[in-house]
Amino acid sequence: MKALLGKLHSRMGDFWWYSLMLFCACRLADLLNAFVGLWLVPKYVDPSELGAVTPLANFAGLLAMPVAVFAMTFRNEVSRLSIEREFGRLKTLIRTVFIAAGVFLFVAIVVARFTLPMFLERIRIVEGSLGLIIIATSFVTAVAPIFTNTIQALKKFKANAVMNLVGAPIRLLTMLVAMPFRAITGYFVGQGATPAFNIGASVLCLRKELSVPAKPYWSRDVVRKFSKLLAIFLASGAASSICTVIESTVLRQRLPDLDSAGYYMATRFSDISGFLYNTLVFTLFPFTAALAAKGKDMRPLILKTAAATIGFSALVALPFFFFGGRILALLPHGEQYMAYGWAIPWQIGISTLGALIGLYVTAEISANRFRFMLWMVPLDIVYPALLLLVTGHGYFTGAIPESWTAFLNAHNIKSLETMLWWMTGFYAVKTLGCLVAMAAKGKLRQS
Repeated sequence: MKALLGKLHSRMGDFWWYSLMLFCACRLADLLNAFVGLWLVPKYVDPSELGAVTPLANFAGLLAMPVAVFAMTFRNEVSRLSIEREFGRLKTLIRTVFIAAGVFLFVAIVVARFTLPMFLERIRIVEGSLGLIIIATSFVTAVAPIFTNTIQALKKFKANAVMNLVGAPIRLLTMLVAMPFRAITGYFVGQGATPAFNIGASVLCLRKELSVPAKPYWSRDVVRKFSKLLAIFLASGAASSICTVIESTVLRQRLPDLDSAGYYMATRFSDISGFLYNTLVFTLFPFTAALAAKGKDMRPLILKTAAATIGFSALVALPFFFFGGRILALLPHGEQYMAYGWAIPWQIGISTLGALIGLYVTAEISANRFRFMLWMVPLDIVYPALLLLVTGHGYFTGAIPESWTAFLNAHNIKSLETMLWWMTGFYAVKTLGCLVAMAAKGKLRQS
């Protein structure tokens, strides 16, 4: 059996073999995650509050954005230090990230003190202890990638598979205990449990590598080198996070409660289409980084992973074209959501476009190329600005011409269908930009 698996590994190659291994492990974990999203959350969270879960999660991501940006800035450096086995310097870098995370956590607490109550009021949620839970969740979620990136760079895919298998039950058990007391608060407690476990498990996996004495890492040249990179990622991360928060907040604030709840239920199924993407994008980074370091063309690997992602998403979407409403009717409060079955395949299509963008961005970042941000960041700013203008132009009545008011009224977002058209257009434009950028690199390579 071992010989057969070894032969299969050899024929498939490292990238597809490790992707398959992670996919199988992660899908077992996703069975529990699907139970949480499709059954546990709808069971305990009232339909009037269900639509607030996504914007709250995105707001938590916005609070954690500085730490996440810091982690992303040094993602390639973590990979380099790991590959070159400079674990003493890596240990110093990880310590610095923890110190930075503590500083950013303090800033997040201050920011949340003034902004969170207003945000919760906009999405019609009673605060309670939710503020502190969101901050804690955002903190551990942002710090965990530092360690998982190190495991990724060292290609310890077996360890990552085990972490996925164990982390999902921990999340489920935490939610089962906490959600009966306060549904949304318990949900975020569970969301923080898995990354907290991943941090601890990663430290155990890396205990050999990190047991070496710490060596000096920081110097004037290093600070100068990464300051510019940090500024680039900060601009990109801020634009992307704000874009996501505004999009989900518009869905909750401007649409009826049932529309926003129907959107949440549709995205639980559309997330299934991301199962393969989440595996491929994790495996993709070290392989495209290696290709870029050797000066080889990354596009064939990107296109293969994109084709696999599209094919898998199409297979997932197919049954929902015919049975989406009936499947929703089987869930808690399902009779209220079954009318939104049509939104599931549509949202799968939107998620697929987002996955294609993610594959391209991951490959570019792994190669230390960031020119794509010159056009992607402006798009992430223009899109939410248009959403706010269309949905909030009533605040400017009398200050803008009546013809403008009539035009904005005609294009206002009053239903889930209208919002999905906006989302489709935005992600289609970004996907087209990625294709054009790849084609342009191909012409440059040929010339």
